[in-house]
Amino acid sequence: MNDDFQNESPNPPLETIPEELPLLPVRDIVVFPYMVLPLFVGRELSIKAIETALASDRLIFLATQKDHETETPNADDLHRVGTIGIIMRMLKLPDERIKILVQGLTKAQIEAFSQSQPHFMVRLKKLPEPAKTVHSLETEALVRSTREALEKLVGLGKVLMPDVLTVVENLDEPGRLADIIASNLGLKVDLTQEILELENPIERLKRVNDLLAKEQDLLSMQQKIQAEAKGEMDKTQREYFLREQLKAIQKELGELDDRAEEVTEFKRRIQEAHMPEKVLKEAEKQLKRLEKMHPDTAEAGTVRTYMEWLVDLPWGKKSEDHLDIPQASRVLNEDHYDLERVKERILEYLAVRKLKKKMKGPILCFVGPPGVGKTSLGKSIARALGREFVRMSLGGTRDEAEIRGHRRTYVGALPGRIIQGLKQAGTNNPVFMLDEVDKVGMDFRGDPSAALLEVLDPEQNNAFVDHYLSVPFDLSDVMFITTANLMDPILSALRDRMEIIDIPGYSEEEKLGIAKRYLVPRQLEEHGITEGHLHLSEAAIRDVIAHYTKEAGVRNLERELAHVMRKVAKCVAEGKTKQYRITSHNLRRYLGVPKFLPDQEQEKDEVGVATGLAWTETGGDVLYIEASANKGKGNLTLTGHLGEVMKESAQAALSFIRAHAKTLGIDSEQFAKKDIHIHVPAGAIPKDGPSAGITMATALASCLGGYPVKKDLAMTGEITLRGRVLPIGGLKEKILAAKRANLTGIILPKRNKKDLDDIPRHLLKGLQFVFVDHMPDVLKAALCGKQQARLKTTSIRTSSAGNRRKKIASPSTRPSTKHNTAGTR
Repeated sequence: MNDDFQNESPNPPLETIPEELPLLPVRDIVVFPYMVLPLFVGRELSIKAIETALASDRLIFLATQKDHETETPNADDLHRVGTIGIIMRMLKLPDERIKILVQGLTKAQIEAFSQSQPHFMVRLKKLPEPAKTVHSLETEALVRSTREALEKLVGLGKVLMPDVLTVVENLDEPGRLADIIASNLGLKVDLTQEILELENPIERLKRVNDLLAKEQDLLSMQQKIQAEAKGEMDKTQREYFLREQLKAIQKELGELDDRAEEVTEFKRRIQEAHMPEKVLKEAEKQLKRLEKMHPDTAEAGTVRTYMEWLVDLPWGKKSEDHLDIPQASRVLNEDHYDLERVKERILEYLAVRKLKKKMKGPILCFVGPPGVGKTSLGKSIARALGREFVRMSLGGTRDEAEIRGHRRTYVGALPGRIIQGLKQAGTNNPVFMLDEVDKVGMDFRGDPSAALLEVLDPEQNNAFVDHYLSVPFDLSDVMFITTANLMDPILSALRDRMEIIDIPGYSEEEKLGIAKRYLVPRQLEEHGITEGHLHLSEAAIRDVIAHYTKEAGVRNLERELAHVMRKVAKCVAEGKTKQYRITSHNLRRYLGVPKFLPDQEQEKDEVGVATGLAWTETGGDVLYIEASANKGKGNLTLTGHLGEVMKESAQAALSFIRAHAKTLGIDSEQFAKKDIHIHVPAGAIPKDGPSAGITMATALASCLGGYPVKKDLAMTGEITLRGRVLPIGGLKEKILAAKRANLTGIILPKRNKKDLDDIPRHLLKGLQFVFVDHMPDVLKAALCGKQQARLKTTSIRTSSAGNRRKKIASPSTRPSTKHNTAGTR
C-alpha cells in the first residue's frame, strides 16, 4: 500500500460537504483524515456507491466492516464512525474491478441509513478536529515522547515508509500526529478503529504512545530471542569448524582421532568374540554405520551401546565342566543335608555329560515350601559343576520385556534379564536360577510366563532372539533351574517344559541334623563367637524346633538360633567371658515363652470326634473334626472357616452315610429330625481341600451311630458318593504331623502305599498303617465296639460305574493346595 500525506489540499471546505453521502464499506483497513491511499473495489454494492459519488461531487463516506469476511454487509456489520473522503482518481481494471485513489477529509459519524439498495446512503454528523490546541508543557512533552518512541521502534527494526518520519518531525498537532502514526503501525483493525473514535486529540496521542511502548517491548523480546538463537547457532558452527580443523591436524600428524580408535577397538573385540556368522554380519554392518555417523549424534550413541552389548556377550566363551562324580557328590553333601533325589539327579547329569560331550542343558524345577534350601541348592550345583552361577528373581515380574528385552527404538532400551545375566556370568553355559517362577504376574505389558516358554524349551532355546539384540543367542548349554513354592500358579505349558523335583519339608530329625552340621557353626562365625563361648545342647535345639518354630524349612530355625547367639555375643562383649551352656531348662531365658505348643492329645476314645491329617505350606498338621446331632429339621451346618472344596467333601460324606444308614446301624429318621453340625477347630485359619472326606464321614458315622472313634488313630483320604477312598498328597508332612501328635496308627488310601517308598525309614518307625479302598474299611479300623463287629460281617459294594469314574476323580499324589485339608492361601 502506498500512502501519501499532504498538509494542504485543494479540497472543498468542510462547511460545503453535504450531510448525506454514499457509503463505501472497506475491509482490513481504517481510513484517517489527511490519509491518501489506493483502494481496489470489486463488490457491486461498492461500485454503485463510487459511481454515485463520481456523478456528483466525488465525496464518499468510508466505514470499516466489523468482520472482514462478511461479503454483503448490512448496517449492523459497519462501524458507526468513519472518514469522509474525496475520490481523486479512478481506473477501471480488466477484471471489472475499479481502482480508486481516495483522500480522507474529516471524521464523521453515521446518524441514519437513508438507503440500502443498490448501495448505502447515510446521513452524517461531521466530527471536525477541535481548533488549534494550546501547546502546554505537558502536550509538548507528550509529542516529543511519541516521536522518540517511534524512532526507537524504527531502530529496533520496525519497517515504516521513509517519508513518515519526515512528516512526523514537522507535525506539532497531537491529533494529526496520532492519526499518522496509528495508520502506519500496522495495528489490528479493532485497535486502529478505537483510536479513530477518540475525539480528544491529547487522549488519542496518549493511547498511541501506549501502543508504541507495547510494540517496543515486543520488538525487544523478539530481538533478544533472535540474538540467543543466532548465538547458539554460531557456537555450534564454531565447534564444528574447530573439530574439523583438529581432525585435519591429527591426520597431518599421523595420529588417529577418537572415532578411528573406537572403530579399531570394536574390530579387535569382534574378532575376539568368536561370534556366529549371522551375528558377525550384523556386527560388521552396525560398525560401518557407526563409522559414517558424527560421534555426537544421538543415533551414534545408540549404535555404540548396541555394539558394546554385542562384543561383551560370551558368544564363544564356555567354562569346563568338572566331571569328577565322586568330587561332585562330596560338594553336594557338604552343602546340603539329605535331598538325596536332587543330588542323584545332578550326578546322573554329570555321568551322561561325561559320556556324551554335546547335550542339552536340563530344565529342573524345585518345588517345595519356603526355607528348604531350593535357592542355595542351585549355588551348590554350580560349585559341583565348576560353572558360573546367575540368579534372577521373577517374583513380581509383570513386564514381558524383562525377559525378552526392549526394541532398540525406545529411549533407554536394554536387553532382557536373561541376556544381562549371561553377560554378568561371562560364559555361555552358567547355572541360571530363575527364582520364584510361581510368582510371575501378568498385566497390559504382557505375560512374562509366556516369554519364558522359548527360554525353557531345549528344542527352541538354541536360537533365542532378544528384542534388543535382534540376533539369535544359543541357550542350549545353559543349565536352567527354577524354583517355586506351589505348582498350581505356573502356566501349564511352562510346567510341561520343566522336570519337576519335589523338595518336601524336613522332619524334626532332619532339622536337628541341619542345625548341628550347618546352622550352628555358621551362626557362631557370623556373631564372632566360638564353641568356647557357647555350648548348645541337642535337647535345646529340639526344643527350638518344636516350640519356637512351625515351618517346613529351616529359615525360622536359623533365625531363632541367631537370637540365642546375639544374647551370648552381648554378654561376651560386656566382658563376661565364660562358656554359656544352653539346655532345654534355661532356653526360655534366651528366647522367652514358647511360641508353639503341641496339640493336646485326646484323653479317651470319643463319640463324634475323628482325627484327620492336613498339609499346609508350612508342613503337616493334625485336625480334630467334630460332629454333633441335635433336635432340628435335618439341616447341615459347617463351621471352621472351610473352603468350597472342603464343604463339598462334607456334603459327599453325609450323602454316603445317609445312603448306607441301615448297613451302618444308623436310624434313618435321625436325618429328618436332627440338625447335624460339623466343626473343624482353629476357625481363624482358612482350610480347604478334599482329603478330609473320610475323616468327616467317620465323625458323622460315630455321632449318628453313637460309637466312639479310636483316639490314637489318624486318617486322611478323599471320599466319593459311592464310598471309594481316593489318594491324597503331602504324605510325608502328614506322617510327620502324626508323629508329633504321638499317634500310633494312620489310615491311608491304598493307592498311596507306593509313596511310602520315598519316605525315610526312620519316620515310619512306631507307626501302623492301614490301607483302605472303601469307606467301610475305614470305619472297621476307626470305630470301637459293636459297630466295628457289625462292619466286619457287612460289605458295602461299589458299583462298576464308580470303578470307571475312579480315574477321573483321583487327584495327583503331588502336594498341591487343591488337595490340602488346611491350606492357607
